[in-house]
Amino acid sequence: MEENNELKIDYTRLLRGIYVSRKDQIEGGGVVTTFDIRMKLPNREPAISQSAMHTIEHLAVTFLRSHQQWKDKILYWGPMACCTGNYLLVKGDLNPSDIVPVVKETFEYIANYEGDVPGANVHDCGNYTLNNLPMARWEARKYLVEVLNELKEENLNYPA
Repeated sequence: MEENNELKIDYTRLLRGIYVSRKDQIEGGGVVTTFDIRMKLPNREPAISQSAMHTIEHLAVTFLRSHQQWKDKILYWGPMACCTGNYLLVKGDLNPSDIVPVVKETFEYIANYEGDVPGANVHDCGNYTLNNLPMARWEARKYLVEVLNELKEENLNYPA
């Protein structure tokens, strides 16, 4: 069995940021890039609550799948099991710098969102009561202000 590169990351040195987790060749040509949207310092700060993470997922998916420029390239957005960030799968051979603008837009949308959480109802979600919009907004604003608006090279490349 092939070892997962993600398990080779030094999580004691990993910062919050946007990283390329992997790039996969797809049948028929093309590449899918998986991004690590790391919102928390692993093992060094509290994880995001499941309810906030679930709301972030609903809002990010809604925003990205409606984005004029990116909607046809977005394949998946979903939370990490460790609740320290999200995975974003995008069509194309991309680097973090390519998606910084749309990730910023996504987190601005979440941080400022008001109203009912899209899809958070009994018909559209498997656990619609597990949502927390105030905490999702707080987490999004924290990531936006402290990380996305202050990105440096070490926030875009996994530690060696």
